[in-house]
Amino acid sequence: MLTTAEKQQYREELFRHLDGIAVAPVAYSLFKNNITEYILANKECTISQIATDCKANEGYLNVALRILSSQDWLNYKVNQNEVIISTNIISKIAFEHLYLYEDVVNLLAYSGKFHPRKFELEPFHKLEKLFEKYRNRFGLKSTSDTTVLKVQNQILKHIEGILVGPTTVHLGMGGMFHKYFMEASFSADEYHKFPKSFNTILTFLGHLGWFSKSNNNYTFTNKGLFFAKRASAYGVTVSYIPMFRQMDQLLFGDPNILWSSQNDDETHVDREMNVWGSGGAHATYFKKIDEIIISLFNKPLDQQPKGILDMGCGNGAFLIHLFEVIESKTLRGKHLEDHPLFLVGADYNQAALKVTRANLIQADIWAKVIWGDISDPDLLQKDLKENYGIELKDLLSVRTFLDHNRIWSAPNAQLDKPSASTGAFAYRGKRLNNNDVERNLKDHFTKWKIHIEKFGLIVIELHTIPPELTAKNLGSTAATAYDATHGFSDQYILEINSFIKVIEEVGLKSDPTYFSRFPNSDLATVSINYLIGK
Repeated sequence: MLTTAEKQQYREELFRHLDGIAVAPVAYSLFKNNITEYILANKECTISQIATDCKANEGYLNVALRILSSQDWLNYKVNQNEVIISTNIISKIAFEHLYLYEDVVNLLAYSGKFHPRKFELEPFHKLEKLFEKYRNRFGLKSTSDTTVLKVQNQILKHIEGILVGPTTVHLGMGGMFHKYFMEASFSADEYHKFPKSFNTILTFLGHLGWFSKSNNNYTFTNKGLFFAKRASAYGVTVSYIPMFRQMDQLLFGDPNILWSSQNDDETHVDREMNVWGSGGAHATYFKKIDEIIISLFNKPLDQQPKGILDMGCGNGAFLIHLFEVIESKTLRGKHLEDHPLFLVGADYNQAALKVTRANLIQADIWAKVIWGDISDPDLLQKDLKENYGIELKDLLSVRTFLDHNRIWSAPNAQLDKPSASTGAFAYRGKRLNNNDVERNLKDHFTKWKIHIEKFGLIVIELHTIPPELTAKNLGSTAATAYDATHGFSDQYILEINSFIKVIEEVGLKSDPTYFSRFPNSDLATVSINYLIGK
């Protein structure tokens, strides 16, 4: 059994690993393109000044430098329409060590040539050399300077994250963390056709304390079991590695690189891996939402919604879960014959609609599965009315991690109060003003207001936190990874307070009875809100 202190230590390692997957490609690109040198020379400068002088795409540069600030390597301040960057006592030390990322960033680029789900022989050889360098601390000389040592250990833990994260995800998705392997000893040749090379990975994980080895057999340690059970926690960040491979282009080349190369398939994210990675966390949030669902569908039948709209239904799992809760735990569940539940799964992605249909059929649940755009609820209402004779406002709307992924459009609304967000936002490489991001969100919810005032909207949303707060709590939050994956892919995660402020300006409110945040502290990066009319 792990002690509380051990759990805390391993959790901190995991968060720092996620930091590394995001920070390494960003920091190394800034380093080799002389941005860090420019900042050290100028000590204080604006984002627009750096972008102009260094010929960078200002929007993504803003995201990148906020990420360095989140690691405590820079000061970052949003001042009205400008962002001011300044050095701190750690900047020079950190920037002098960014060369250490070169090998792992090259590995990320090299691995893109191979199958995303398999361990192949050639990348194994690259890994072997990197494992050896890592074990020797990349030749760093010992030092008594505590600040230097702290930065070195921080960067080495980032490098460890790139070595461990994708490996752990591949093992997790490939069945390595099946009970068979977790509860008994095993050998490399039981799992892989290149046992000698695969043995290299197991030996490295053993070096990190995940396995013990006896003869040629490996056994999970308690530490190894901790990480194996949390393999999916790496999934979302690792799924964006295709995007991180494009960092030079995003920062200094074609800012449309992620979008101009897309056909029907997304090229910047491994969506299957993303869904696998996010699935583990969702169960925690579903429990809280169950409370809202049970309350609503235990009301007198004539006061209940006619059904549920799941906007951005993904694979249909959330809709299936909600139906099962209603069927088994509510008054409505006892009256489904005379008061049937009208279920609608809507998504922008045709592949997701296909999967949702198949999963609903398998679960023996009747539902309408239709194309829908979160940015156009009026079109959705028209479709529902014309084809199914039901009003959108008569349904309870639900969605998970979707509103921040709306398609950008120039804002029309005015804010009652200016933005206090510290976020860094971009659209196709251009920097977005934080007031405009909140105005755009206000436009977005204004479109939805008429459709959700009657029965409300349950929304799980992702958020950012101020970079100085992240910097003070390294190892306690995944905020840096979230900021990177979303910032470079034109998604708009605001702080919880900014999100709620906009909701209230629209004339909606978050029912305090059901409000939750995760974790329940100032480090919260996820919120659950039940939005209703004021």
